[in-house]
Amino acid sequence: MSNAVATTDTHCPYCALQCGMGLRRTGGAVPVSVVERPGFPVNQGALCGKGSNAAAVLAPGARLSTPLVRRDGELRPAGWDEALDLVADRLTATAGAYGRDAVGVFGGGGLTNEKAYLLGKFARVALRTSAIDYNGRFCMSSAAAAGTRAFGLDRGLPFPVADIPKAGCVILVGSNPAETMPPFVRYLRELRENGGTLVVVDPRRTRTAELADLHLAPRPGTDLALALGLLHLVVADGRTDEDFIAERTTGWAETRAAAMAHWPEHVEAVTGVPLPQLREAARMFCDADSAMVLTARGPEQQAKGTDTVSAWINLCLATGNAGRPNAGYGCLTGQGNGQGGREHGQKADQLPGYRKLDDPAARAHVAAVWGVDPDSLPGPGRSAYELLDSLGGEVRALLLTGSNPVVSAPHAGHVTERLRSLDFLVVSDVVLSETAELADVVLPVAQWAEETGTMTNLEGRVILRRKAVDAPAGVRTDLEVLHALAARLGHGEGFPTDPEKAFDELRRASAGGPADYAGISYERIAAEDGVFWPCSSPEHPGTPRLFLERFAHPDGRARFTPVQHRPAAEEPDARYPVRLTTGRVLAQYQSGAQTRRVDALNAAAPGPYVELHPLLADRLGVRDGDQVAVVSRRGRTVTPARLTTAIRPDTVFMPFHWAGEGSANIHTNPALDPVSRMPEFKACAVRLEPVTVA
Repeated sequence: MSNAVATTDTHCPYCALQCGMGLRRTGGAVPVSVVERPGFPVNQGALCGKGSNAAAVLAPGARLSTPLVRRDGELRPAGWDEALDLVADRLTATAGAYGRDAVGVFGGGGLTNEKAYLLGKFARVALRTSAIDYNGRFCMSSAAAAGTRAFGLDRGLPFPVADIPKAGCVILVGSNPAETMPPFVRYLRELRENGGTLVVVDPRRTRTAELADLHLAPRPGTDLALALGLLHLVVADGRTDEDFIAERTTGWAETRAAAMAHWPEHVEAVTGVPLPQLREAARMFCDADSAMVLTARGPEQQAKGTDTVSAWINLCLATGNAGRPNAGYGCLTGQGNGQGGREHGQKADQLPGYRKLDDPAARAHVAAVWGVDPDSLPGPGRSAYELLDSLGGEVRALLLTGSNPVVSAPHAGHVTERLRSLDFLVVSDVVLSETAELADVVLPVAQWAEETGTMTNLEGRVILRRKAVDAPAGVRTDLEVLHALAARLGHGEGFPTDPEKAFDELRRASAGGPADYAGISYERIAAEDGVFWPCSSPEHPGTPRLFLERFAHPDGRARFTPVQHRPAAEEPDARYPVRLTTGRVLAQYQSGAQTRRVDALNAAAPGPYVELHPLLADRLGVRDGDQVAVVSRRGRTVTPARLTTAIRPDTVFMPFHWAGEGSANIHTNPALDPVSRMPEFKACAVRLEPVTVA
C-alpha cells in the first residue's frame, strides 16, 4: 500500500489555526502517527509540539471507553442503553417538575460545526430550553461584539493569514502565538523579512514579544486607555485618513472627541507605558502603507473587552486601515472551532448562519428547515457564566459536552460548587476530566481522528477533519449520542448520525444568513483546501477577504464607536496590591484535559506556577522555586514561584491549565462585559504570601 493510501489528510485537534496534518496507521497501541502535510496552505507542514503529539490521546489508557453511571456515590461502568435511558428519564422529569428552562445545555468551542449545529437544535427542538451556551463565550465574544457593531459582521480574520506578512505594520495586542499557535509565527517573521514592523502589546515580555520591533507592556486591564492614547496621537499629528473616514464610515466626530480626552501623559500614567514608546507605536502604524491590528484574549477577556476592541478598531478606521488589501482589524481565535462554534446555534442568542434568535425572520427560516413551528422555539437564554452561576437554582439538570469548566471557568471554585449542586449532571467527553468526575452519567465519545466533521478556522476557512481510525469498542460519536437521546425524547427524526447529512442540513439552515455556508460541500472543501464563508451557492467562489467594496451594515459604511477608558472591575488595593493575569504555555492546551495525559507534553510543562518579577520577590522574601500562596477575594492557591524580569513588577502571571492547588481560575473575576458577557479573566487583584514548608 502506498503512503498516499495509508495516510489520511486531516487537521490538528487543538487551536484555531487548524493546521493540516496527515495520520498514518501504525498498528500499535497508538493506532496512528502524525506526519507532515506540506500542501495545506495555512501551516505548510509545520506543527507545534501539541500537534505532533496529538495521536497520543488516541491510546486506550488515555481515554474513556465505556459509559459511567454514579451508583452509591461512585462512577461505575454501565451499558449504553442504561446510561441513555437514565439521561432521558432525568431530563424529562426535571423539565416536568421545574419547567423546560430547568434543563440546560453547555457546549464547547472545539466541537465540529455538525456537532455545534445539532447541539443547538437538540436544545431548542428536543428539549425546548433557552438554557444553552458554550465555553466559546470565554474566547472571542468581545471581539465578535465589537466587530459586529463596527463592520456589521463578525469573522475572526476578515482576510487570510497569508495577507499578514504583506502589511507594513502589525500591532499584536494581548496575544502570544509563539506559545499558543507556534506555526503562526512564521507570518510574523515574514512580515519583518518583508520590511514590515511588529508591535507587541503584552504585560509580559513573551516569546512573541521577543520578536517585536517594539514591545509595549501596559498594566493588565489598561489596553483600552492605550488604544485611545494612540488614536489621540494619530489625530494630534494629523495622520488620520479623512477621505476614507468621509467615504466609508460614520460616527467619527464623537469618536474623535472621546479619543482627544485621553491625552498621552494621562495614558502613560494609567498604562505604565512610557510616552516615547506610545509615540513610536503611533509613528510605526501611520508610516506604513498598510497596517493591521490583531487582538486576542488579553484585551478581549475583560469586563470592558468589547469597548477595548472597539478602540483598536477605531484606530484602524481613523487611519484608513480597513476594507482594503493587507490592512484591517482581526481577532486571533483561540479554540479549534471558536469561529464555527458560535455561528450555528450553540450560543445563547443565536440560530444557525449567525442569525439572531430574537429575529422573527430568522426564526421562521430555521424553523422551516427543522420542520417546527417558529413559536415553539425558545427565546434567548443566559450567557455562559450566568448559565453556570444558575446551576442548582433555576437550572437543575445539565447536559455538558466538550468543556471542562471546573478548570476553565472564571471563579472556578464557585462554578465547581454550582456543578455539585445540580440534581443531575451528564457529561460527554473523550477523557474523564475534572468536570466529568462530578457527573451522574459520563458518556464516552469519539475524538477528532475517529470521526469526520468540519471546522472553521481563524480565517473563516471551512475545513474538513477526516476520520482516520475507528473509535474503540464502547465509544460512540456525539452525533450518535444526540440522535439516541432525541429519539428517547420523542424526536426520532432530524438528528442524523452521518456528519455529511448533518452538514447538508446546516447548509440549508445557514442559507441567506450572515455566515452563509449554502455553497460549501465536503467535496469542495477537499478540492480547494477549505472554503471561506460566506459562500451562498456552489458557483460562489467563497470570500477570503471581506469588506473590500462595502461593510456589512445596510448603508455599506463602518461604524466608529466612541468609548471611554474605565478601570478594571477589581483594582489593586492595600489588601490585594498585585495584579494577576492569566494565559497559556507552549506544551499545554486550554483546560489541559487532553494534553495533561501526554507524557511528552507533561515533561515540558509538568505543573502550575506563578511568575513574578525579582523586585516583587525580593520584597516578599521569595526565591525561585519557593512555594507561594496566591490569595484573592475568591480563593487561595499554592504554587511554585518562577522569577523573571520578563514581567512587570506590579503584575504576576499564572497559566490556567491545571485544577486543584495551582488553579489560576480560582482567582479570576466573573465580572461581565455588558455587551459580550465576557468575564474578566485577564485582570484581578491578589496578594502573595510565602509558604513555610515544614
